[in-house]
Amino acid sequence: MSDSPPLIVGLGEALYDLLPAGPALGGAPLNAAVQSHQLGNHAIVASRVGDDALGQRLLDDLAKRGIDTTFVQRDPGAPTGTVEITLRDGEPDYEIIRDVAWDRLAWDESLAGLAKRCDAVCFGSLGQRLEPARSTIRQFVTAAAGQAVRLFDLNLRQDYFSAGLLETGCRDASIVKMNEAELAAAAPLLGLGQGEPIRALIERFHLDLFVLTRGRDGTTLHTANSVVLGRPAQFAPEPDADSVGAGDACSAAILHGAVRRWPLQQTADLANRLGAFVASRKGATPPLPADLLPGG
Repeated sequence: MSDSPPLIVGLGEALYDLLPAGPALGGAPLNAAVQSHQLGNHAIVASRVGDDALGQRLLDDLAKRGIDTTFVQRDPGAPTGTVEITLRDGEPDYEIIRDVAWDRLAWDESLAGLAKRCDAVCFGSLGQRLEPARSTIRQFVTAAAGQAVRLFDLNLRQDYFSAGLLETGCRDASIVKMNEAELAAAAPLLGLGQGEPIRALIERFHLDLFVLTRGRDGTTLHTANSVVLGRPAQFAPEPDADSVGAGDACSAAILHGAVRRWPLQQTADLANRLGAFVASRKGATPPLPADLLPGG
Protein backbone atom coordinates (compact mmCIF):
# COMPACT_ATOMS: atom_id res chain seq x y z
CA MET A 1 0.00 0.00 0.00
CA SER A 2 1.48 3.36 -1.01
CA ASP A 3 2.10 6.00 1.64
CA SER A 4 1.54 8.81 -0.87
CA PRO A 5 -1.78 10.70 -0.63
CA PRO A 6 -4.57 9.82 -3.07
CA LEU A 7 -4.37 11.54 -6.47
CA ILE A 8 -7.54 13.49 -7.23
CA VAL A 9 -8.07 15.28 -10.56
CA GLY A 10 -10.37 18.24 -11.20
CA LEU A 11 -11.08 17.89 -14.95
CA GLY A 12 -12.72 20.59 -17.05
CA GLU A 13 -13.31 24.29 -16.59
CA ALA A 14 -10.69 26.53 -14.93
CA LEU A 15 -11.70 30.18 -14.84
CA TYR A 16 -12.14 33.33 -12.84
CA ASP A 17 -15.44 34.21 -11.24
CA LEU A 18 -15.87 37.97 -11.71
CA LEU A 19 -17.50 38.76 -8.37
CA PRO A 20 -18.53 42.20 -7.08
CA ALA A 21 -15.50 42.01 -4.73
CA GLY A 22 -13.14 41.20 -7.63
CA PRO A 23 -11.90 38.15 -9.57
CA ALA A 24 -11.80 34.83 -7.67
CA LEU A 25 -10.63 31.40 -8.80
CA GLY A 26 -13.51 29.35 -10.13
CA GLY A 27 -14.78 26.40 -12.09
CA ALA A 28 -16.37 23.47 -10.29
CA PRO A 29 -13.59 20.91 -10.96
CA LEU A 30 -10.90 23.44 -10.02
CA ASN A 31 -12.72 24.36 -6.81
CA ALA A 32 -13.09 20.69 -5.88
CA ALA A 33 -9.38 20.10 -6.53
CA VAL A 34 -8.32 23.09 -4.42
CA GLN A 35 -10.43 21.90 -1.48
CA SER A 36 -9.23 18.30 -1.98
CA HIS A 37 -5.67 19.59 -1.65
CA GLN A 38 -6.56 21.34 1.60
CA LEU A 39 -7.94 18.04 2.88
CA GLY A 40 -4.53 16.43 2.36
CA ASN A 41 -4.85 14.82 -1.06
CA HIS A 42 -2.56 15.22 -4.09
CA ALA A 43 -4.80 17.42 -6.19
CA ILE A 44 -4.31 18.21 -9.88
CA VAL A 45 -6.23 20.60 -12.12
CA ALA A 46 -6.49 19.35 -15.73
CA SER A 47 -7.74 22.22 -17.86
CA ARG A 48 -6.69 24.89 -20.35
CA VAL A 49 -6.15 28.64 -19.96
CA GLY A 50 -5.32 31.40 -22.39
CA ASP A 51 -1.82 32.61 -23.11
CA ASP A 52 -2.83 35.86 -21.45
CA ALA A 53 -2.37 37.75 -18.19
CA LEU A 54 -5.43 36.16 -16.59
CA GLY A 55 -4.18 32.69 -17.52
CA GLN A 56 -0.81 33.39 -15.91
CA ARG A 57 -2.58 34.73 -12.85
CA LEU A 58 -4.59 31.52 -12.60
CA LEU A 59 -1.46 29.38 -12.82
CA ASP A 60 0.29 31.52 -10.21
CA ASP A 61 -2.80 31.42 -7.98
CA LEU A 62 -2.91 27.62 -8.08
CA ALA A 63 0.85 27.29 -7.55
CA LYS A 64 0.70 29.51 -4.45
CA ARG A 65 -1.86 27.09 -3.03
CA GLY A 66 0.39 24.11 -3.73
CA ILE A 67 -1.71 22.76 -6.61
CA ASP A 68 0.02 20.87 -9.42
CA THR A 69 -0.47 22.85 -12.67
CA THR A 70 1.48 20.47 -14.96
CA PHE A 71 -1.78 19.51 -16.71
CA VAL A 72 -3.12 23.03 -17.29
CA GLN A 73 -2.62 23.62 -21.01
CA ARG A 74 -1.99 27.07 -22.55
CA ASP A 75 -3.98 28.23 -25.58
CA PRO A 76 -2.53 30.97 -27.81
CA GLY A 77 -5.81 31.63 -29.57
CA ALA A 78 -8.52 31.70 -26.90
CA PRO A 79 -8.89 33.73 -23.69
CA THR A 80 -8.89 32.37 -20.17
CA GLY A 81 -12.43 31.55 -19.05
CA THR A 82 -14.47 34.02 -17.04
CA VAL A 83 -17.90 34.04 -15.45
CA GLU A 84 -19.86 37.19 -14.67
CA ILE A 85 -21.53 36.60 -11.30
CA THR A 86 -24.32 38.75 -9.92
CA LEU A 87 -25.30 38.14 -6.30
CA ARG A 88 -28.92 38.38 -5.21
CA ASP A 89 -29.19 37.98 -1.42
CA GLY A 90 -25.93 36.06 -1.47
CA GLU A 91 -27.11 33.61 -4.14
CA PRO A 92 -25.23 33.69 -7.45
CA ASP A 93 -26.53 34.25 -10.98
CA TYR A 94 -24.01 33.19 -13.65
CA GLU A 95 -23.23 34.44 -17.12
CA ILE A 96 -20.61 32.04 -18.45
CA ILE A 97 -18.54 33.31 -21.37
CA ARG A 98 -18.26 30.75 -24.19
CA ASP A 99 -15.52 29.89 -26.72
CA VAL A 100 -12.75 30.22 -24.14
CA ALA A 101 -9.58 28.22 -23.51
CA TRP A 102 -11.11 25.45 -21.42
CA ASP A 103 -13.53 24.67 -24.25
CA ARG A 104 -10.41 23.63 -26.21
CA LEU A 105 -9.00 21.15 -23.69
CA ALA A 106 -7.01 18.73 -25.87
CA TRP A 107 -6.38 15.01 -25.37
CA ASP A 108 -2.70 14.10 -25.27
CA GLU A 109 -0.35 11.44 -23.91
CA SER A 110 0.18 13.25 -20.62
CA LEU A 111 -3.57 13.26 -19.91
CA ALA A 112 -3.78 9.61 -20.94
CA GLY A 113 -1.08 8.76 -18.39
CA LEU A 114 -2.75 10.81 -15.67
CA ALA A 115 -6.08 9.07 -16.29
CA LYS A 116 -4.47 5.67 -15.77
CA ARG A 117 -2.94 6.56 -12.39
CA CYS A 118 -5.45 8.86 -10.67
CA ASP A 119 -7.50 7.63 -7.72
CA ALA A 120 -10.47 9.90 -8.44
CA VAL A 121 -11.67 12.42 -11.01
CA CYS A 122 -14.32 15.13 -10.71
CA PHE A 123 -15.94 16.25 -13.98
CA GLY A 124 -19.13 18.06 -14.89
CA SER A 125 -21.61 18.84 -17.61
CA LEU A 126 -20.47 22.45 -18.11
CA GLY A 127 -16.93 21.43 -19.06
CA GLN A 128 -18.38 19.38 -21.91
CA ARG A 129 -20.46 22.12 -23.53
CA LEU A 130 -18.22 22.25 -26.66
CA GLU A 131 -15.75 20.17 -28.63
CA PRO A 132 -12.92 19.29 -28.30
CA ALA A 133 -13.26 19.51 -24.51
CA ARG A 134 -16.26 17.14 -24.51
CA SER A 135 -14.35 14.34 -26.24
CA THR A 136 -11.23 14.93 -24.13
CA ILE A 137 -13.17 14.64 -20.87
CA ARG A 138 -14.94 11.49 -22.07
CA GLN A 139 -11.65 9.88 -23.10
CA PHE A 140 -10.10 10.72 -19.74
CA VAL A 141 -12.99 9.36 -17.69
CA THR A 142 -13.18 6.20 -19.82
CA ALA A 143 -9.45 5.62 -19.41
CA ALA A 144 -9.73 6.16 -15.62
CA ALA A 145 -12.66 3.75 -15.20
CA GLY A 146 -10.45 0.77 -14.33
CA GLN A 147 -9.22 2.19 -11.03
CA ALA A 148 -10.70 5.61 -10.25
CA VAL A 149 -13.74 7.02 -8.48
CA ARG A 150 -15.55 9.11 -11.11
CA LEU A 151 -17.77 11.90 -9.79
CA PHE A 152 -20.09 13.52 -12.34
CA ASP A 153 -21.27 16.89 -11.02
CA LEU A 154 -24.21 18.35 -12.90
CA ASN A 155 -23.84 22.09 -13.54
CA LEU A 156 -26.99 22.99 -15.43
CA ARG A 157 -25.95 26.49 -16.46
CA GLN A 158 -27.69 28.56 -19.16
CA ASP A 159 -28.30 26.24 -22.14
CA TYR A 160 -24.99 24.36 -21.86
CA PHE A 161 -26.44 20.87 -21.47
CA SER A 162 -28.57 18.28 -23.23
CA ALA A 163 -30.27 15.00 -22.44
CA GLY A 164 -27.56 13.14 -24.33
CA LEU A 165 -24.75 14.84 -22.42
CA LEU A 166 -26.39 14.06 -19.06
CA GLU A 167 -27.03 10.45 -20.08
CA THR A 168 -23.40 9.94 -21.10
CA GLY A 169 -22.05 11.63 -17.98
CA CYS A 170 -24.15 9.45 -15.67
CA ARG A 171 -23.14 6.34 -17.58
CA ASP A 172 -19.44 7.20 -17.30
CA ALA A 173 -19.64 7.96 -13.56
CA SER A 174 -19.52 5.90 -10.38
CA ILE A 175 -20.94 8.82 -8.33
CA VAL A 176 -23.43 11.43 -9.54
CA LYS A 177 -24.05 14.70 -7.68
CA MET A 178 -26.95 17.13 -8.17
CA ASN A 179 -28.80 19.77 -6.23
CA GLU A 180 -32.58 19.69 -5.89
CA ALA A 181 -33.24 22.01 -8.85
CA GLU A 182 -30.87 20.01 -11.06
CA LEU A 183 -32.58 16.75 -10.11
CA ALA A 184 -35.97 18.26 -10.99
CA ALA A 185 -34.62 19.39 -14.37
CA ALA A 186 -32.66 16.21 -15.14
CA ALA A 187 -35.34 13.67 -14.19
CA PRO A 188 -37.60 14.32 -17.22
CA LEU A 189 -34.60 14.70 -19.57
CA LEU A 190 -33.37 11.27 -18.49
CA GLY A 191 -36.86 9.75 -18.46
CA LEU A 192 -36.65 8.78 -14.79
CA GLY A 193 -40.40 8.94 -14.17
CA GLN A 194 -42.30 10.67 -11.38
CA GLY A 195 -41.97 8.10 -8.61
CA GLU A 196 -38.49 7.77 -7.17
CA PRO A 197 -36.05 9.44 -9.58
CA ILE A 198 -32.99 8.90 -7.37
CA ARG A 199 -33.60 5.18 -7.06
CA ALA A 200 -34.26 4.98 -10.81
CA LEU A 201 -31.02 6.85 -11.52
CA ILE A 202 -28.93 4.58 -9.29
CA GLU A 203 -30.39 1.43 -10.81
CA ARG A 204 -30.22 2.57 -14.42
CA PHE A 205 -26.62 3.74 -14.31
CA HIS A 206 -25.35 1.22 -11.73
CA LEU A 207 -24.08 4.01 -9.48
CA ASP A 208 -22.13 3.39 -6.30
CA LEU A 209 -23.48 6.63 -4.85
CA PHE A 210 -25.88 9.49 -5.60
CA VAL A 211 -25.27 12.80 -3.81
CA LEU A 212 -28.12 15.28 -3.34
CA THR A 213 -27.19 18.73 -2.08
CA ARG A 214 -30.02 20.69 -0.49
CA GLY A 215 -28.53 24.09 0.35
CA ARG A 216 -29.00 24.97 4.00
CA ASP A 217 -30.62 21.56 4.58
CA GLY A 218 -27.30 19.85 3.84
CA THR A 219 -26.29 16.76 1.90
CA THR A 220 -27.88 13.32 1.58
CA LEU A 221 -26.04 10.29 0.24
CA HIS A 222 -28.06 7.59 -1.53
CA THR A 223 -27.01 4.05 -2.41
CA ALA A 224 -29.13 1.25 -3.85
CA ASN A 225 -30.24 0.30 -0.33
CA SER A 226 -29.55 3.20 2.04
CA VAL A 227 -29.98 6.94 2.57
CA VAL A 228 -27.57 8.82 4.83
CA LEU A 229 -28.20 12.39 6.01
CA GLY A 230 -25.21 14.52 6.95
CA ARG A 231 -25.34 16.07 10.40
CA PRO A 232 -26.34 19.76 10.24
CA ALA A 233 -23.51 22.30 10.26
CA GLN A 234 -23.64 26.07 10.58
CA PHE A 235 -21.07 28.86 10.63
CA ALA A 236 -21.48 32.57 11.31
CA PRO A 237 -21.21 34.31 7.92
CA GLU A 238 -18.55 36.90 7.30
CA PRO A 239 -19.62 40.20 5.66
CA ASP A 240 -20.47 39.82 1.96
CA ALA A 241 -20.51 36.02 2.21
CA ASP A 242 -21.77 34.13 -0.85
CA SER A 243 -22.67 30.51 -1.54
CA VAL A 244 -20.34 30.22 -4.57
CA GLY A 245 -18.34 26.98 -4.33
CA ALA A 246 -20.29 25.40 -1.48
CA GLY A 247 -21.32 22.47 -3.68
CA ASP A 248 -17.75 22.03 -4.90
CA ALA A 249 -16.50 21.80 -1.30
CA CYS A 250 -19.11 19.07 -0.87
CA SER A 251 -17.64 17.30 -3.93
CA ALA A 252 -14.17 17.45 -2.37
CA ALA A 253 -15.50 15.83 0.80
CA ILE A 254 -17.30 13.11 -1.17
CA LEU A 255 -14.12 12.28 -3.10
CA HIS A 256 -12.04 12.37 0.08
CA GLY A 257 -14.31 9.86 1.77
CA ALA A 258 -14.72 7.69 -1.32
CA VAL A 259 -11.01 7.14 -1.98
CA ARG A 260 -10.52 6.28 1.70
CA ARG A 261 -13.59 4.02 1.84
CA TRP A 262 -15.00 5.96 4.78
CA PRO A 263 -18.40 5.08 6.26
CA LEU A 264 -21.05 7.11 4.44
CA GLN A 265 -22.06 8.96 7.61
CA GLN A 266 -18.52 10.25 8.09
CA THR A 267 -18.39 11.39 4.47
CA ALA A 268 -21.80 13.09 4.64
CA ASP A 269 -20.86 14.92 7.84
CA LEU A 270 -17.65 16.26 6.28
CA ALA A 271 -19.58 17.31 3.15
CA ASN A 272 -22.00 19.30 5.30
CA ARG A 273 -19.24 20.96 7.32
CA LEU A 274 -17.22 21.99 4.28
CA GLY A 275 -20.24 23.16 2.29
CA ALA A 276 -21.60 25.22 5.17
CA PHE A 277 -18.22 26.78 5.87
CA VAL A 278 -17.62 27.82 2.24
CA ALA A 279 -21.16 29.25 2.08
CA SER A 280 -20.28 31.42 5.08
CA ARG A 281 -17.28 32.98 3.31
CA LYS A 282 -16.55 35.05 0.20
CA GLY A 283 -15.49 33.19 -2.94
CA ALA A 284 -15.39 29.53 -3.83
CA THR A 285 -12.06 28.44 -2.32
CA PRO A 286 -11.46 30.07 1.08
CA PRO A 287 -8.74 28.60 3.32
CA LEU A 288 -10.20 25.84 5.49
CA PRO A 289 -9.54 26.16 9.25
CA ALA A 290 -7.62 23.32 10.91
CA ASP A 291 -10.58 22.25 13.05
CA LEU A 292 -12.60 21.53 9.90
CA LEU A 293 -10.02 19.17 8.44
CA PRO A 294 -10.24 15.42 9.04
CA GLY A 295 -8.23 14.75 12.17
CA GLY A 296 -8.10 18.48 12.87
